[in-house]
Amino acid sequence: MFEFHQDKKKYFDINSANAKQYIMPFIEEKFTIEPGMRVLELGCGEGGVLRAFLDRGMTGVGIELDKVRLVDASEWLSEEIAQGKVSFFLENIYNTTPEALGGKFDLILLKDVIEHIPNQQQLIAHLQHFLTGDGVIFFGFPPWQMPLGGHQQILQSRFWSKVPYYHLLPMPVYKWILRSAKENVDEMVEIKETGISIERFEKITGAAGYSLLNKKHYLINPIYQYKFGWKPRKQFAAIQAIPWVRNFLTTCVYYLIQKAK
Repeated sequence: MFEFHQDKKKYFDINSANAKQYIMPFIEEKFTIEPGMRVLELGCGEGGVLRAFLDRGMTGVGIELDKVRLVDASEWLSEEIAQGKVSFFLENIYNTTPEALGGKFDLILLKDVIEHIPNQQQLIAHLQHFLTGDGVIFFGFPPWQMPLGGHQQILQSRFWSKVPYYHLLPMPVYKWILRSAKENVDEMVEIKETGISIERFEKITGAAGYSLLNKKHYLINPIYQYKFGWKPRKQFAAIQAIPWVRNFLTTCVYYLIQKAK
């Protein structure tokens, strides 16, 4: 089993492979990726996901709030940066403009990001300003109520990093567990406060004036094949159709949205 957060370069490569094998085909079911198109990734980290799209001839921009992760991105994508294929910005999306990033984008990516962001409805509405007329936005995220929806896997504790569902406990109990395990309480509480459900996501995007182009729910997240050696599996249709309950049994969802016309 690969420990995600201990080998950043390998995680970079895994994200790129996962994007090529699963994210890109999902997007292309409804949107054709062509060389010369522009792609923006929010919370780009080290740029592993972006790398897959650069390899398809797109020009990329990555926005990230963690300076250390951009240092790695600058190293591992140094050739692409030198060739003008990608640029990285240590920036908050609210503090920049499409013009400052070189223009609007045909594709915007948020992979495992939206569940970390407060005021999600504000962000999703704001992203319209960065899209071209026919541009689309991809979201991939774990529903909050799923077994590891609290991102327990990033904890140092071998035990608590693998225990499912306890992130759903009342906040005082949850904080007590984290403090007892000597974990970063503030970081984990922030994730608990911003977790998002399938129903909330679909409601927010509809209210913000987007059309849903494509969606896919996974019983087993594609990225788990690298972490646990588990084969990715789509969610059963019967489970996917049950509001609220599906959040507890779905480890990952993919969505593709576009401004309503």
